[in-house]
Amino acid sequence: MTATIALVDDDRNILTSVSIALQAEGFVTRVYSEGETALKALIDNPPDLAIFDIKMPRMDGLELLRRLREKSALPVIFLTSKDDELDEALGLAMGADDYISKPFSQRLLIARIRAILRRAELSQPPVPGAEAAPPTEILERGRLAMDPARHRVTWDGKPVTLTVTEFLILETLAQRPGIVKNRNQLMDAAYQDDIYVDDRTIDSHIKRVRRKFRQVDPEFDAIETLYGAGYRYSEE
Repeated sequence: MTATIALVDDDRNILTSVSIALQAEGFVTRVYSEGETALKALIDNPPDLAIFDIKMPRMDGLELLRRLREKSALPVIFLTSKDDELDEALGLAMGADDYISKPFSQRLLIARIRAILRRAELSQPPVPGAEAAPPTEILERGRLAMDPARHRVTWDGKPVTLTVTEFLILETLAQRPGIVKNRNQLMDAAYQDDIYVDDRTIDSHIKRVRRKFRQVDPEFDAIETLYGAGYRYSEE
């Protein structure tokens, strides 16, 4: 079944280019140039996923997400600028599923869309009479459990909500405990594309992952930094 993607951005060039790229991949798109019109449409006739720019006049992406979350759990990806780290963190705390910094690769955006739609599909209750999906292999490392198909993570049985990017970085580390992964290896795992991502981006992701785990366990220290080398997962 074809998925519908809503795009909300005051930049007409981005709306046009992203819409064309998504349509070429088989998606149906709806475009909105400002938040107020988009909010009503997203609630009255929800798509399968929405992409918001953070910086928009009148109603920005954060306010649009806040008001949307009062009514809907619709998956949302943020488009951000490189200097929007505070807004990114706030957006993720408010319930965004992932964010991508501008300028971005169309292939990266499409990969993130597919991953989030897959996660949303697997999270739905089974349809009566439908064939059950095969069980997925759970990655377990000490108190950590990761379900790659559903992008679900728990620590000591408590859920930890990670973006797709954060999940892929943690999964790469947890697959081989004790083995050091440098930033280039983590970039390749998380972005799976030929785009440039600077070292600080990976460091920021690691900080967010640690912060989220420490919200459920203040003593969390399973991700170790080896200065000048990279990061490794330490299995207890």
